[in-house]
Amino acid sequence: MQYLVSVINDSGDLATSDEQVAIDVFNDRLKAEGHWVFAGGLGAPGTATVIDNRGGEAMLTDGPFVETKEFIVGFWILDAPDLDVALRLAADGSRACNRKVEVRPFL
Repeated sequence: MQYLVSVINDSGDLATSDEQVAIDVFNDRLKAEGHWVFAGGLGAPGTATVIDNRGGEAMLTDGPFVETKEFIVGFWILDAPDLDVALRLAADGSRACNRKVEVRPFL
């Protein structure tokens, strides 16, 4: 089963060099143990464009979908046999990146 692990932060600060090293070690572990699917960092919310094409013409709006103090700064997509394993991996990912994470299964 695959899980989305969203990395949550309340500032636009990038990972420190120590955090990046820990993230790289964690990523290598995910790959070695067969849990790695994909991961990536995201631009700041101000770089987002929201597109609403529910009407007759696509409407583009600069900025994030919602104004909020916390936002997603990156993510992992993990392959894990069950939620318990995904939660343990996410806890290790949270430690590595020094940020909160949210775990959600793909349907």
